[in-house]
Amino acid sequence: MTLLYGERMDVRFAAGFGPIVRDDAASRTFYRDDLGLPLHESPPGYLHTNSLGGVKAFALWRLTDAAQSTFGTAEWPAHLPVPQAWLEFELASPDAVADGERELREAGHEILVSTHVEPWGQTTARLLSPEGMLVGLSFFQELHDD
Repeated sequence: MTLLYGERMDVRFAAGFGPIVRDDAASRTFYRDDLGLPLHESPPGYLHTNSLGGVKAFALWRLTDAAQSTFGTAEWPAHLPVPQAWLEFELASPDAVADGERELREAGHEILVSTHVEPWGQTTARLLSPEGMLVGLSFFQELHDD
């Protein structure tokens, strides 16, 4: 379909999101085993799920803001890969974020910022995925219906 001048697409939600992986084993371990996502393989080599709820937020997050939120400075550390995307996994409570952070740390992942409350009230912890994506564990009451 060709859009005419002045028309807009009617985007309703993010239909999917996922990393482009370079190390199958590291990514499989991180997403399926360490995060516990219900991924299944079909066809061979393609891990996916349709069991996660929809995306509640889609945002263009400036690198300077991501660095500020993660490291307390507007500069991304030179010794870390610059992330090409961000992804947050919403958990059930602030305590669940702290527990998830502990589990990932125990699994050998470097936590970039420990569980804390952002100025807008969201509880988060962040790390880099094997692909270099900025991954957050989070709890934000506004995203929960209960």
